[in-house]
Amino acid sequence: IEYIDTSCTFRYRWNTDKQVLVLKFTDLDGYGIGMLSWFAVHAVSMNSTNRMVSSDNIGHASYLLEQDKNRGQLPGQGSFVAGFSSSNLGDVSPNTRGPVCLNTGQPCDYLNSSCPVGGTQMCKAFGPGEDMFDSTRVIGHNVYRKAKELYAKAVEEVTGPLQAAHQWVNMTDVTVQINDTHTVSTCKPALGHSFAAGTTDGGGELNFTQGAVEGDPFWDGIRDALLGQPSNQTQECHHPKPILISTGEMNWPLPWHPQIVDVQIITIGNVAIVAVPGEMTTMSGRRLREAVKQELESEGAFRDTEVVVAGLSNVYTHYITTYEEYQVQRYEGASTIYGPHTLSAYLHRYRGLARAIAQNRVSELPLGPQPPFFRKNLFNLLPAPTVDRKPENSSFGDVLEQVYPVYRQGDVVSVTFVAGNPRNSGDIRDKTLVTVEIYDNRTDTWKIVHTDASWETRFHWLKGSNQRSNSTIEWHVPLSAPSGSYRIKHYGHYKNRTGWQTFITPYEGTSDVFRVSASFYHQ
Repeated sequence: IEYIDTSCTFRYRWNTDKQVLVLKFTDLDGYGIGMLSWFAVHAVSMNSTNRMVSSDNIGHASYLLEQDKNRGQLPGQGSFVAGFSSSNLGDVSPNTRGPVCLNTGQPCDYLNSSCPVGGTQMCKAFGPGEDMFDSTRVIGHNVYRKAKELYAKAVEEVTGPLQAAHQWVNMTDVTVQINDTHTVSTCKPALGHSFAAGTTDGGGELNFTQGAVEGDPFWDGIRDALLGQPSNQTQECHHPKPILISTGEMNWPLPWHPQIVDVQIITIGNVAIVAVPGEMTTMSGRRLREAVKQELESEGAFRDTEVVVAGLSNVYTHYITTYEEYQVQRYEGASTIYGPHTLSAYLHRYRGLARAIAQNRVSELPLGPQPPFFRKNLFNLLPAPTVDRKPENSSFGDVLEQVYPVYRQGDVVSVTFVAGNPRNSGDIRDKTLVTVEIYDNRTDTWKIVHTDASWETRFHWLKGSNQRSNSTIEWHVPLSAPSGSYRIKHYGHYKNRTGWQTFITPYEGTSDVFRVSASFYHQ
């Protein structure tokens, strides 16, 4: 909470931003074709135990709204596009039940997010659902419901020119005049000890804790032996952050952190979208919005400007805290890589962009130093998939565990196939590994009702021994699923070798036909 200096009243009602902003797009006839929404919350309802590709709570909100607007269409195939954007979410968790110690049930230590016994590993945030899938559903549905409400109520037409200002900035060397006598500067990138502690949404595995303002001789010794000691200049610049990894002084085989980043503002009428290359905390975002609004309205060209922070844009530079938050050195402060005056530097740069737009002098902005383009020393630590093998007397796509004949709405259908490595399927953005199909008696055909992009389906790939693997597909039958005959299909590719050459071969598998009947509940 930030206070007004001249009084004891709260400047802000909430510790986090409650505002949801929706920008509605229509065609020339007024028909809705899409929307963009901004709301500050981390998409981490799915915790570190999740091993499936998932777009988490905000992706679920987008899925729900697109399914709502594209009735009868499969995910990603309708004409309406619902975009849910990141904002100043740096310190905002969706786990509304808060962090508790797993071994005692008591709240974790407020400052360092650890427990008396078990440290940070025992401290975990939960909620609001029964498990991570339920929490994803609840948070996603809440965001979807508010966005849908605002979309329906949107009446203020956005008119005016489209303008944009962009600059490259060397964030390791920005000097800002903060008053008549003092200037401050940014630093070469570095991560602090509390970075390794993680957050209450996903704590680290070692004995680091949040709120560390002193180094640890053991870990500092390991750092010095493996990576080298941070320079005195970098340590002084980042104070009070105890440096764990001096990434700005690490350049092999490539620089470990970016030095040159881009700052950008786009205005559509009186709406200003501030593209930020990192995760701003609640207060950092509030200060940035206020600064941009002041500059845009200073020349009289803008009135009642709505400023939104579009976080994690263009390039990623970890977190951006206020100077005050940096002093505490929780995870976010330890991950503010350009030092304690990172926010001041960004405010300075974004003020300049906003001023150029307000004065119609964007063409006079210097482009700034061009970022490097890396062509050499690129590498991938993930090896290529091995050759796939299958059990004797079987084929890829054969069913190992079959479905039951009958299910009811609300049940979970499960089927397991002989599978190849999903990575062998390559780019499948316009394809699917899974389909759930219903039989249409009128046309004597099968109709796809769900794919692997559907919330109702889950695809589990299990790598076994002897280069064999299985794929288990689950369908969580919705309560709204119509009664009828269904089947589940799995599509994939396997790698085999002939001599010295390897080949990728497609396969597919189909479950038995099963029926879904209406559920009956008795009280």
